[in-house]
Amino acid sequence: METPARIDFSLYLITDRQGLAAKGTLIDAVAAALEGGVRAVQLREKDLPAAELYSLARQLRALTREFGAKLLINDRIDLALAVEADGVHLGTRSLPTAEARRLLGPAPLIGVSTHRPDEIAEAASQGADFVTFGPVYFTPSKAPYGEPVGLEALRSACSVTSLPVFALGGIQPHRIREVLDSGAHGIALISAILSRPDPASAAREFFARLNPADN
Repeated sequence: METPARIDFSLYLITDRQGLAAKGTLIDAVAAALEGGVRAVQLREKDLPAAELYSLARQLRALTREFGAKLLINDRIDLALAVEADGVHLGTRSLPTAEARRLLGPAPLIGVSTHRPDEIAEAASQGADFVTFGPVYFTPSKAPYGEPVGLEALRSACSVTSLPVFALGGIQPHRIREVLDSGAHGIALISAILSRPDPASAAREFFARLNPADN
């Protein structure tokens, strides 16, 4: 399957300022991850008031531009437009993908969280550019959403869509090969980078496994 040219990243970092291991701010941690090679960041801080989220989004927009990276905003189409983000990421309780596409227009990226093949098909039919799928393995942050779907479900999901699929949930460097062999375009993660004392080093470790030919 041919991947859309504008999905030019294989590692998709999702923010969680509550899970930082190193001293400093979320901006510091994301900056380190960008130094380590991350080129797509989703701002996902659902508990923040709009004004604080807007301020954080503006800082991340400036930072991601500095590194030539993409910035997507979780759920908030208004904030994505306000800071000129590269797109949005939608969840199960967000606006329908088709409505988000109508509001955003054709250029911005739309990612969609999915857990079943039928959700992927719906996202594709409504104009999504890529999906996350999982949780593939157990991870505490996704435990409230049910049991891990496993590699077989990931393989089935990837086989029925031309959209890039990013495997999510419990992905560690030693699991990357089996995830990619299942058909995933890349991986999405939070704690495996942001909860590490050195996010830059963690990002480099993932890229070494994702792109072994470049090392």
